[in-house]
Amino acid sequence: MKILLAVDGSEYSRRMLDYMTSHSKSFGDSTFTAAYTVPQVSLRAIALVGVDAARDYYAEEANAVLDPIRQLLTDHGVQADCIYRVGQPAAEIATLAESENFDLVVMGSHGHNALKSLVLGSVATQVLAACKVPVLIVR
Repeated sequence: MKILLAVDGSEYSRRMLDYMTSHSKSFGDSTFTAAYTVPQVSLRAIALVGVDAARDYYAEEANAVLDPIRQLLTDHGVQADCIYRVGQPAAEIATLAESENFDLVVMGSHGHNALKSLVLGSVATQVLAACKVPVLIVR
């Protein structure tokens, strides 16, 4: 099974990772990929600082989130690739899950009630709506 772990560095992602590491044997001979989406800066900002500076910024932001995740997974004996994308998180997760033929997306959730999610929206709700791949939400 090919599993995408959608992470954002929050406490909710940490809970999801704790769940996955404590239940990793339940997923058998699966491969894991942790993916983080860096929000895209405006084109005006990129024009001011340059494409190379923007690329460096994206890499630094992603590594700040992914490095501790990589370490946590390694400490628990879970081998995982760590990647990042730039853009809107829900759209990037759904696109990545489908384009790379993942079997399952796993992500944490704030656990908003239905009304709050309707009003505020959430990445988890948006992924559920957009993704054709099964999604496991850990609360």
